[in-house]
Amino acid sequence: MHNQALNRILEARHHDPFSFLGQHVTHIDDEKYYVYRTFLPYASEVKIKTEDDWVDLEKTHQDGLFEYTSPVAFKTPCLLKISTGEQCYETNDPYTFSSSITQDDLYLFGEGRLKLAYKMLGAHLMTQEGVAGVRFAVWAPNAERVSVIGSFNNWDGRIHSMRTHGSSGVWDIFIPGLTNSDTYKFEIRNRHTGGILVKTDPYGFEFEQRPGTAAKISDSHHQWEDRQWLEARKQRDWLHAPFNCYEVHLGSWQRNKKGHFLTYRELAKTLVPHVVAMGYTHVELLPISEHPLNESWGYQTTGYFGVTNRFGSPDDLRFLIDAFHQANIGVILDWVPGHFPKDDWALARFDGTALYEHEDPRLGEHQDWGTYIFNYGRNEVRNFLISNAYYWLQEFHIDGLRVDAVASMLYLDYSRNPGEWIPNKFGGRENLDVIDFLKQLNMMVGEDFTGVLTIAEESTAWPMVSRPIYLGGLGFSMKWNMGWMNDTLSYIENDPVHRRYYHDKLTFGQLYAYSENFVLPFSHDEVVHGKKSLLDKMPGDAWQKFANLRLLTTYQMTSPGKKLNFMGNEIGQGREWNVNTSLDWHLVDNQYAGHEWHRGIQKTHTDLNNLYKTLPALHTLDFEHQGFEWIDCHDTEQSIISYVRRGLDNSFVIIVLNFTPVLRNQYRIGMPQAGTYHEIFNSDASCYGGSNQGNSDSLHTENVPWMHHAQSLVIKLPPLAAIILQIK
Repeated sequence: MHNQALNRILEARHHDPFSFLGQHVTHIDDEKYYVYRTFLPYASEVKIKTEDDWVDLEKTHQDGLFEYTSPVAFKTPCLLKISTGEQCYETNDPYTFSSSITQDDLYLFGEGRLKLAYKMLGAHLMTQEGVAGVRFAVWAPNAERVSVIGSFNNWDGRIHSMRTHGSSGVWDIFIPGLTNSDTYKFEIRNRHTGGILVKTDPYGFEFEQRPGTAAKISDSHHQWEDRQWLEARKQRDWLHAPFNCYEVHLGSWQRNKKGHFLTYRELAKTLVPHVVAMGYTHVELLPISEHPLNESWGYQTTGYFGVTNRFGSPDDLRFLIDAFHQANIGVILDWVPGHFPKDDWALARFDGTALYEHEDPRLGEHQDWGTYIFNYGRNEVRNFLISNAYYWLQEFHIDGLRVDAVASMLYLDYSRNPGEWIPNKFGGRENLDVIDFLKQLNMMVGEDFTGVLTIAEESTAWPMVSRPIYLGGLGFSMKWNMGWMNDTLSYIENDPVHRRYYHDKLTFGQLYAYSENFVLPFSHDEVVHGKKSLLDKMPGDAWQKFANLRLLTTYQMTSPGKKLNFMGNEIGQGREWNVNTSLDWHLVDNQYAGHEWHRGIQKTHTDLNNLYKTLPALHTLDFEHQGFEWIDCHDTEQSIISYVRRGLDNSFVIIVLNFTPVLRNQYRIGMPQAGTYHEIFNSDASCYGGSNQGNSDSLHTENVPWMHHAQSLVIKLPPLAAIILQIK
């Protein structure tokens, strides 16, 4: 037995090295003795500490096995003095520490209910049995042996083989003396094939600079100063509060003069003031978990728990989020639980089998993106994702998760031809495991993080995405309104002379506008891959392009629903978004010849953002039909629509939009209430770059019935413009 165990240690095949290495009871001539063994292939001499002195261990195998037998037990954890020929150092033996992982945690992990799984798995600085070091743990149920390899053991998988926790599939080891300057990976020998894989930590908090893929031992020291924000968040009535989100890709929002990334701390000095000055309420960050390729925008995640080091450390990111909160800006994280890349050093075939993904490509491969799909029916995989969401919300004070590509998750036949997918147990196309996972996610967020939002990017008519679970919904707070976005852009891209033929694209959305809690998005997806920038989508000459863009922005900001705009929209950037360069900030610089046009777009956004935020009529009933009423949606020939927006406080504003370049001098509209009105916004004002066609400060209603109203008003309606009227 001794030789068999020794051979397995020497070959790095032993599934339970703790049963052979360390201190164990043995019997010699029926007498009880203690045998101590350590395997140190780079050591020339090893001593062990007794109560009184150091004792030399005997090298019993040329490859590095050292032993000592004594009638008296050594104090654990055993302290060693190791000589390698080049250096001599003292350390405690990892194989004389007990495991600090509890059976309760293992049970909950196996059930898929360990929300703090990231505190059990991964690498954690801690003090164990009075000794400082790092506990490593990983889930690899199909491994014969798992080792920690790193900068501290010459990346040699023989030295720090881990202990297994039975059928849980969890392995762990405590290694003393390590610090947050050390890097590591896991070396895994598959039990079926004997093949050896080298993998980065699925629960790693930090990683080395790409193209390196090793995880780094991480520690946090940030002292949060956002308690006031978090307390207010718990009390916020988000259903009736303004939500106007600025979507940002940190690597291309702005770069320094050398073209390098700004750090998280530099962004706290530049991005935060910009978001505040523009009047947004929230910022949404494209994925900031670790990913190897800039061009993936962060959607090809290899380190779900790792903060990308492109811009700094995890504490640097905490500093940025803290700065947003102190400026009263919420932070939404773009989160990607729908798929993961096939990089052989990351999650893919993690222990030599389809562990995080499905084995069958009809379930486990995403054909559009060349990625793997998570096996949501496996408890430990679901736990990985739930714990990841919990991690971002708990450890980084994130205010919401925008869940990417929900439609691709919900449908088994998403982007697949007949025969390329497997129906569920009822013969349907719905992914039942995903439904359960999303409900579990939203329940966790609602129970543990009051006031935190979950937002679904779901592009189909799946019912009740943003309705409570107890009513049969998926439980999301909000859903992106992709139908509104597609209809609106396809309408406004038409030349104004043809828009009368597509008038229904402006009106159809009201038929379903309150079936979900909708966000109206003009996101990054609309300004890449040949789709052109928002400005470049607009028809006509330069004046008409800018007028159309101001009109489009006003339509979005006054329509029912919360708002989202991608960076660059607010300055009327002319080219598509390029992930590898900064936005064209020179467009609003005084030295740029056409800066007045772009500054006009920026001021349009700023003024509308502030109106949306301060006028209850524009936000308190975003999700309820009582907040909207058509005045006229039938003026097809003139391409004009008009409507009322109402607030919970019974306040209201009138919005009239003219989608043609024709000035309407005597345009009559019905009014819901008699009185004197004034123009509080006009997208054609000269300060926005318009022709400055507007109305006097006092507009009096007339007792002329119009559009089903007893009173009406005659107004001047500027070309390609929108006005907002308010009663005095």
